[in-house]
Amino acid sequence: MKILVVAATQAEIAPTLEHFGIAENNFIETKNFDILITGVGMVATAFSLGQKLNQSYALVLNVGIAGSFDREIALGEVLNITHDIFAELGAEDHENFITLPQLGFGENAFSSSTETTLNLKKVKGITVNKVHGNAKSIQKTIQLYQPQTESMEGAAVFYACQQLNIPTLQVRSISNYVEPRNRESWKIGLAVKNLNDWLIGFINKSGN
Repeated sequence: MKILVVAATQAEIAPTLEHFGIAENNFIETKNFDILITGVGMVATAFSLGQKLNQSYALVLNVGIAGSFDREIALGEVLNITHDIFAELGAEDHENFITLPQLGFGENAFSSSTETTLNLKKVKGITVNKVHGNAKSIQKTIQLYQPQTESMEGAAVFYACQQLNIPTLQVRSISNYVEPRNRESWKIGLAVKNLNDWLIGFINKSGN
């Protein structure tokens, strides 16, 4: 059974495609693993997984870059996101936010589900439609969820895999800290390099 590698953009896994001599495409099949490029965000991710995800896969591996709320995490560090929350699903009640579970409309938190062990720090993430760049909203989010990272796709992958009972992992490399938007401090190149160094090693190990 194969691994399905899921990424939002080709740029995030371009070094892996180059390493294995794979031409860019939104869905790529190889002998030992497949790659699905979903597009950015929860909606695109859900649609793409709805088209391609099935129980023939032994593992779904969601990879990409992410922002970190936690300053103890180094830029470029590769992390195992084991718990992820749809942070914006809910309702506003004046200055307060009511989460989806509090409204009685289901769960908003999902976790990785596999016996695969990784030598990576385990952290808690949130999934958002709008990445944070405002000090006030950042503080509110920290108070509500105490997240360490944020992405725009992770919880959607966890949710889809849970529905089909398929083992899943989320591995991300930190490109920036979550703060008022400051592109000059971002380390996207470093994050992409470190992520792909890890991903190539993981695929090679899994194929043996």
